[in-house]
Amino acid sequence: MLFSKARLIRHSGLLLAALSLISPPIISAWAQEADEAYVVSAADAGAQQIESTISPSDNSVSPAENNSTTDAIEVDNSAAESDITTPPFTLLNQTIQPGQFRTLYWSPGQSFASIDTPVPVLVAHGKEAGPSVCLTAAVHGDELNGIEMVRRLMYQLEPANMNGTVIGVPIVNLDGFRRGSRYLADRRDLNRHFPGTYNGSAASRIANSLFSNIIRDHCNFLVDLHTGSLKRTNLPQIRADLSNEAVFEFSRHLGGITVLHGRGGEGTLRRAATDIGIPAITLESGGPNALEESAVDGGVKALETLLQNLDIQPTLRFWGTPQPVFYHSEWVRADQGGILMSEVTLGDKIKAGDILGRVVDPVTNTGSDIVSPIDGKILGMAFNQVVQTGFAAYHIGKAKTPEQAQEEAQEEAQDEAIQTQPQGKVQGNSQNIPSQPATNESDSSTGPMKSMPTAEDDIDFEANNTTSERSSENAE
Repeated sequence: MLFSKARLIRHSGLLLAALSLISPPIISAWAQEADEAYVVSAADAGAQQIESTISPSDNSVSPAENNSTTDAIEVDNSAAESDITTPPFTLLNQTIQPGQFRTLYWSPGQSFASIDTPVPVLVAHGKEAGPSVCLTAAVHGDELNGIEMVRRLMYQLEPANMNGTVIGVPIVNLDGFRRGSRYLADRRDLNRHFPGTYNGSAASRIANSLFSNIIRDHCNFLVDLHTGSLKRTNLPQIRADLSNEAVFEFSRHLGGITVLHGRGGEGTLRRAATDIGIPAITLESGGPNALEESAVDGGVKALETLLQNLDIQPTLRFWGTPQPVFYHSEWVRADQGGILMSEVTLGDKIKAGDILGRVVDPVTNTGSDIVSPIDGKILGMAFNQVVQTGFAAYHIGKAKTPEQAQEEAQEEAQDEAIQTQPQGKVQGNSQNIPSQPATNESDSSTGPMKSMPTAEDDIDFEANNTTSERSSENAE
């Protein structure tokens, strides 16, 4: 391959950035070294003309202005210019020509300007026209698997042979990532503040900056990458609003992966994107504060299959099962406090009456079994730990046909609409996006009341939290 040497150098650069506590000089030096190596490799091949462009930083969080810092190497394939008919792709005040891979920088204004560290944004713009897919990771700073998924996928792309555009933001919450924390410095959960406002809290401003400058006008589809939270882990699985026809169809593009229905709590990135007409899903895999090879590989397989099915770039790898598996799921809880000791593992098939684990009081040596109420599969579970009464320990899924899953999701949406109707109905935002399926506009409406907690909402104790406490077990 023309740029194989450069890719190896850029791979190591991004992995180093993702696994260390990055300081502004380090990340800047990393980006410069990686891009220079890319230029050298292209020059050695004798096929590229190099042009460097550097744009100044703009730390405004107003949606009317672009708040990005950019420092990217532009590689112009002059030999292929006569064959290019696809228009350039503009993002963060930078132009990416067809057939190019560029590293841009987004500055969310998380710190004062003199020490602000911009966040890398990887863009592969195909030579031929096609949809744009956005990948976001580490919205929660302790969720590392998504960072590695973005790295592996982005650096295997071949823009010269691609249709469409892939945008990867590997570390959205750089503040939390540096501290190994799910939350921002003020203990707010960034994924409860989308689409945000330009003059709100710090979390709301960061959310607005990402949403306004990258998501809203540049993504035809969105995949938000997450892991389990609070000492829980998940099989690779998709969370999607299956009552929305466009999202339902999008969820079927990722191969043989578990699919669970959930509209998404208000303030989540995928809910905000879906509400303006962008089909969006969450891909959960593994647990927090760890890099898990099986979880990463499962997620990358799903993303590779997605790009194949959207005709962006073919892949040689596919799931063993060609179609997704839809599940109805429920959590099984502990009936007493104590030390949880599991007898099942992630992915096990179980039957009603099977013992999943046991909770033991370490002082009295008394305990109780946790028993499965249904046949199914372990889709998520808590690590062995000290638990309280009512703690959600095991997430069990029971397979459904796609039609059954969609029908149940639509019935749930209708019930929710009936419950919120007496309070008055406020129409949500909508937006027409080129080259994407039409969305079900009826699903873009929400009432003024907060939605009921769903499977992906979290036990979330935020400082200065102005919304009702969200209580569930499997966070986005």
